[in-house]
Amino acid sequence: MRRFLDRLYSASGALAALCLAAICVMMLAQAFGREAGILIRGAEDITAWLCAASAFLAVGHTFRHGELVRVGLWLDMMGTRMRWYAELFALGVTAAFALYMMWAVIRFVYDSWQFDEVAQGLIRIPIWLPQLSFVLGMLIFLIAVLDELIVVLQKKKPAYQVAEEARRASGDFSETV
Repeated sequence: MRRFLDRLYSASGALAALCLAAICVMMLAQAFGREAGILIRGAEDITAWLCAASAFLAVGHTFRHGELVRVGLWLDMMGTRMRWYAELFALGVTAAFALYMMWAVIRFVYDSWQFDEVAQGLIRIPIWLPQLSFVLGMLIFLIAVLDELIVVLQKKKPAYQVAEEARRASGDFSETV
């Protein structure tokens, strides 16, 4: 199961990176197309959808690698037992938030599907299609938070703490500045 979850987080991060690369390609195509007199219809819409997809698909991967904003200095001052309680509390609140977000996002996309909502830009497609990246990204984030909650309940170090300690051990203090 661990290998599957790690692959899921890595695939999500890779998919987010592909979205960023696609944004770059789309913007370059627009720039060169403008010079050649070629109009790329709907490029702004596609770029916006890719931007949203890259943001939400990256959240689970980012969380697992300790790249999200946390109050690490405050946690480092706590003893082992207090830190464990603080991690449980933080992960519990985050899991509740992620679960609520998952419910809200699914309902949002379902409503778009139910009402046959169509994108307002030049590309007239059902808007729920690009919104699916929002659902997928939130689902992966929810899984990542629950995964870390289980790890902490087992009295093991969460992956984000292990990643942070590895960065510090290698002399990389860029996250703490």
